[in-house]
Amino acid sequence: MNRLEKQFSVEGEAKLKYLSGEYQVIEPGDFVCCAVTGEQIPLDQLRYWSVELQEPYASAQVSWQRYRDIRGQQGGPKS
Repeated sequence: MNRLEKQFSVEGEAKLKYLSGEYQVIEPGDFVCCAVTGEQIPLDQLRYWSVELQEPYASAQVSWQRYRDIRGQQGGPKS
C-alpha cells in the first residue's frame, strides 16, 4: 500500500473472489470477516481461505478446523 492509497482508503468490509494463491477484489474495503470466528481480518494480513467454499479464515488452525468440519459432513474420513 502506498501513500496515496492510505489517503483514499475505503473503510469497511471488502468483498473478494478467492482464487488459488490470490484473491480478486470485487468491492473495496479494509477487511474481511473470518467465516468461522467472525474476526475481522485486514486485507494485508489475509493468508488463509477456501477457493471451493469462497470463505476467508483468520488462521491456519481455523482453516484446518473448517476443513475437518466440512469433510465430516460429507462423509469423508475423520481423524
